[in-house]
Amino acid sequence: MSRDDPDIVATGSRLVYENRWMRVREDAIRRRDGSAGIYGVVEKDDFVVVVPVHDDGSVTLVQQFRYPVGARHWELCQGMWGGPDADPRLAAAHELVEETGLVAATLTEAGFLWNAYGTMRQGYRIFLATGLAEGAARPEQEEQDLISRRFARAELDRMFREGEIQDDVSVAAWGLLLMKGLV
Repeated sequence: MSRDDPDIVATGSRLVYENRWMRVREDAIRRRDGSAGIYGVVEKDDFVVVVPVHDDGSVTLVQQFRYPVGARHWELCQGMWGGPDADPRLAAAHELVEETGLVAATLTEAGFLWNAYGTMRQGYRIFLATGLAEGAARPEQEEQDLISRRFARAELDRMFREGEIQDDVSVAAWGLLLMKGLV
């Protein structure tokens, strides 16, 4: 094999499970050294993360019960909307209104990150929402337990620092905004 050959090549694939939100497949693979193996991959549509920053620097978070971990957690507004061909900016505006009732005058795209790319094919775009106007939230049926709350910047920073916010997507999105000097 040359250096240009891929490190892992799929030699076969089978769909193990599928529902409206995700697919799970198992691929038969061949590694660079010629050895065979299997790789399980979860496929989900990409999503958006929206960081609503108010004029005073405070940030609105959402909290809902997360079934896989059996607990409620604070996190940034995030979600999928419209499938793989949806305009991410429209998806961000939609998710923000749906989960918080906020409407942003400006949505600034900060970047794209992969979510758990060791096992999952799913990424997310991060948007900073500013020029916020209050409105009524319109949560989906799956989000009926969702609440939103505005946090002062000092309180938000403390929550991140002390591990009170445990959602890796929220931590990564906030960190990217900080590194880019957007917040």
